Parts: sequence; C-alpha cells; structure tokens
Amino acid sequence: MVIVLTGGGTLGPVTPLLAVAEELKKLRPDATFHWIGTFSGPERGLVEAAGMPFSAIRSGKLRRYFSLQNLGDHARLMLGIGDALKVLGRLRPAAVVSAGGFVAVPVAWAAALLGIPVHVHQLDLRPGLANRLTAPFAKSISVGFEELVGRFGRRAVWTGNPVRSSILKGSADEGRRLFGVSKDAPVLLVLGGGTGSAVVNSLVAGSLPRLSKAAQIIHVSGKGKAEGLPEQSARYRRVELLGPEIAHAFAVSDIVVTRAGMGTLSEIAALGKAAIIIPIADSHQEENAAYFRDRGAALCLDENGLTADGFADAVTALLDDASKRTALGAKISALSKPDAALRVADQVVTIALRR
Repeated sequence: MVIVLTGGGTLGPVTPLLAVAEELKKLRPDATFHWIGTFSGPERGLVEAAGMPFSAIRSGKLRRYFSLQNLGDHARLMLGIGDALKVLGRLRPAAVVSAGGFVAVPVAWAAALLGIPVHVHQLDLRPGLANRLTAPFAKSISVGFEELVGRFGRRAVWTGNPVRSSILKGSADEGRRLFGVSKDAPVLLVLGGGTGSAVVNSLVAGSLPRLSKAAQIIHVSGKGKAEGLPEQSARYRRVELLGPEIAHAFAVSDIVVTRAGMGTLSEIAALGKAAIIIPIADSHQEENAAYFRDRGAALCLDENGLTADGFADAVTALLDDASKRTALGAKISALSKPDAALRVADQVVTIALRR
C-alpha cells in the first residue's frame, strides 16, 4: 500500500502528517510512503530524516488579495498539476493525504483526476485556502477541533490534531547534554515557526541581557536567520533548525515561547508545557492563540507594539510563578487528544481500501 503525503512551504502540515504515517505503518505494515513538497521549503530535511522519499513539484502561492505575482503563480499552479500527475502516475498510490499548504492543491487535484482517493486534515481553527480548495475533492476529512465539523459537512470527523510519538519520548538529561544547559537554572525554549521569525528573533536579541540572568535560553532562529543575533554563551544556545532532537529540547524546557502554528501547539499540549504564544498579526494564528488563551491554557502576547522589555516582563513573571506554570501545563494538556494520529490513519486506510 503506497501512501502519498503532501504539504510544505512551512513545517505546519509536515509534523502532523509524519505522526499519521507512524500510525499508518502500525495499521498496515505493508505501507510505504512518498512525500510531495516544495523545492525551497524546510520540509525536505525533516521528511528525509524520517526515511521517506521526497519529490518536489512546482506550485504557486495562493493569495487572497490582488497581486501581479498571482499571474505567474497561477501558471506555476497549472505546471504543478502536471508535475503531480507524473509523480502520482508513476507511484499509483492507494491514497493521498494532505494537511494544508499551497503545494498540496495541485497534488490533490491531480489525484482526483486520476481517481486516487484524497484525505484532508484541517489543523487550524480557520480553514486555510488550500484546504478549502482541496476539500471538495476529498473522500474523507478530519478536523482538529470539534467546532470545525460543521464547516466541512458530513464527511468531517473530529479527531484532534496528530502528534508524533517521538515528541513524547524526549529526555531532559539528553536535552541538557545536547544544548549544554544545566539543572541550576530554568530553561526557556524559543521557537519561531518552521521558517523562523524575524519578530521573535528581535525580541530575543533585545531582551537577552535580562532573560539570561533569569534562565538558560535555547533559541531556534530559523534557517538563514541567525545574522545579527547575539553570540552564543553559557546561558544562550542558538540553532537554526531542530529535527528529532526537538523532543529533548521540549523535555528540558520549563517554558516554551512559540508562534501559533497548530502543529507546534498540539505538541506543546500533548506534553503539558507552559507556553507563551506570539501569533503572527492579522493571520489565522490569532484564532489559534485565542483558543488556548480563552481556556486559560497559555499566555498570549500581541506582536503589535510588543517590545523587548514587555517580552522580558512576561517571561520573567512566568518564570517566577511555578504555580502558574503548573496550571497552564495542566489546562493545555486537557485540550490534547492522544489518539488523534491513529484516528486520522484509520480514515486513510478506510478510503484506500475502498478504492
């Protein structure tokens, strides 16, 4: 049974689908996987580290506003359908699985043309344009939040968002070894999303003199975005990207600062970590962040007007309040669905066998 997974441009749709692949392998030991992604996105490294073959195709960015770039991107989208038809025609998969990302659109459309069943998973509270374009061609749909079931009709099933089992197996001792942190001070893990965040990087740089007195910092800056950041020190460790070792970074951390990508938030929830969320302004991430904030499961900061001092104030206040950290961890953990990956995998096997 060949299963094609697709998504990229960011890591948002990637880690949940890797979790689904783990469960698919348990359900169907004969299953093999192939990933279709972008040429320049960060997903290739993570996918190939998981031992999965990878094919890149052309695809335009899907914009909701007028731009002359749309003309060229529409052409690339058509070319991407041709690329996807070639890959799918060669592989003849039993099913195609997507969790969003613009590269998934030509793959899902090509699959529909070839009669290959498609499964779509909706991670975020606000359905993205890619999923809205691919959902009409899906044989089955899963959603991360119960509130979304009505948005996709009778095919939609509330599963929760998948989390890789490896995330749950991190070791604090290994985290201390890998990142050179000690037991003598709390650890702050700062994530800027799959492609990094200039806003978050700037906040870390500006607040580091204060933060490094209160905690040890592990800062994931994003590939190619370390320029201008402070030099590493005993209290400040910086890496561009994290692969499997992110499980150990989570395990050793006392607080996680993150953007509001649902893949990462789902992993934080599964681990019951105290989190400070800085969503991308005027984006779907604000709705993701508000969901956790309104349930008392995370602290949220508005990047508009947020200064380095304001950021440091929020972090140090949480570092000083162990009971608050415990309460946040318990409440975010209660929002996790531990069997989400298995439930999605079961749907994929069902449509694959019906073909």
